[in-house]
Amino acid sequence: MSAYTASFGQTKTCFAAAKSAAPGRVARKAVALRAPFHGNHLGTASRSSFVGASPLCATVQRVSRRGNAIVTQAKVGDSLEEFLLGATKDAKLRQLMMSMSEAIRTIAFKVRTASCGATACVNSFGDEQLAVDMLADKLLFEALRFSHVCKWACSEEVPEPVDMEGEGFSVAFDPLDGSSIVDTNFTVGTIFGVWPGDKLIGVTGRDQAAAGMGVFGPRTVYCIALKDAPGCHEFLLQDDGKWVHVKETTEIGEGKMFSPGNLRATFDNPEYEKLISYWVGEKYTLRYTGGMVPDVFQIIVKEKGVFSNVTSPSTKAKLRLLFEVAPLALLVEKAGGQSSGDGKGVSGLDIVCEKHDQRTQICYGSIGEVRRFEEFMLGKSERFADAAVKA
Repeated sequence: MSAYTASFGQTKTCFAAAKSAAPGRVARKAVALRAPFHGNHLGTASRSSFVGASPLCATVQRVSRRGNAIVTQAKVGDSLEEFLLGATKDAKLRQLMMSMSEAIRTIAFKVRTASCGATACVNSFGDEQLAVDMLADKLLFEALRFSHVCKWACSEEVPEPVDMEGEGFSVAFDPLDGSSIVDTNFTVGTIFGVWPGDKLIGVTGRDQAAAGMGVFGPRTVYCIALKDAPGCHEFLLQDDGKWVHVKETTEIGEGKMFSPGNLRATFDNPEYEKLISYWVGEKYTLRYTGGMVPDVFQIIVKEKGVFSNVTSPSTKAKLRLLFEVAPLALLVEKAGGQSSGDGKGVSGLDIVCEKHDQRTQICYGSIGEVRRFEEFMLGKSERFADAAVKA
C-alpha cells in the first residue's frame, strides 16, 4: 500500500469520527487531519494526483452548510481548511483554494528533487522552459480540472484558455516564476489569480475573487488573499504535509529596502535612472534576486520596501498582467500596500486585460514608496497627494 493510499484512508477515518461528534465540534474534527501529499505517487498515469482532494473538500462544504454559525476570525495556528471556513462562505472558492494548495505542495517537492537541466521545449512566447516548468504547469492544470469548480484555465506557458469542464471560476497562473534561477537554488514560486465566472478577457485585477502564490525556498509558504476577507495570509508547509497559518499582514509601512527590476532601462529612461540614484543615495538596502515571487513576497513579510520593473524605448515590458501583475497586486494591496501600473499612475488592479499576453510595467510597495515612484516617473502622484513620504 502506498503512503498516499494509507494516509487518505486515515483521513476518511477522521471524517467518520467527525460525523458522530457533537454538531458544534464537527468543523474542527473534519479538518483536524490532512493527508500528507508529497507527490511520490505521480507516476501512476491512470489516476490523477488530485482525485483524493475532492472528498475532503466535499466534507468541509457539508460541514459549512450544516452549521452556518462557523465563521471565525483568522488565527495564527489554524489549518488552511479552518481559515477558509471562516474567511468565505463560498464553498466553490474554498474548494479551488484547497486544490491549488495541493498542487503547490507537490510542486515544492518536485522543485527540491527534479533535475534542472534545460530541455528543447519552448512555450508559445518563445521562452525556454526547464523540465520543472512543464511539470508544474501540468500539475496545476490537473489540480484545477479535478477541483470541478474551474471553467477556464490558462498559464504563462499555455496562454490560450483550456476548458477545465468545471463551473464557478477561471484561473490564470505562472506555474514557476523564476525558473531560470532554479539551478542556482534561489527562491522561486507559483503565482495565480482567480476570477469568478468564465471570462479572462475584459477583466481587471480588482475583479479577482482571490489570488495566491507558492513560495519555494528554505521554507514552503502558501500566501493567499481573498477579495472579501481582510489581510494577506501566509501558511507554512509542515513536515506532515499540513498548511499552518503563521502570519496575517494588514499594513505595509515605510522602510528603506528596494528591489529594482530591469535596470537596463536606466540606459534610456532618465526618470528611472534618477529614481535608482535616489534609492542608492538615500542608502536603501538592496534586496533583489531576479525572481518576482521572492522580490515581492519580501515586501509582505518585512512589511516595508518597494519593487519596480519599468520599460524604456529599448527595453519593452516583460511582466504579464494576467499571470503575474494582477494577482500580486491583489496580494500586496490586501496586505496594506499599493501598486502603480502601466505607466499611467493607476493601481495594478485597475488595468483592463485585453489579451492573455498583455504586458505592463509595475511598482509595488508602501503607499509612500509608490507615491515617490509616480512622482519620479510621471512627475506627479494625484492618487497619493496627501500621503506622507519619508526620506
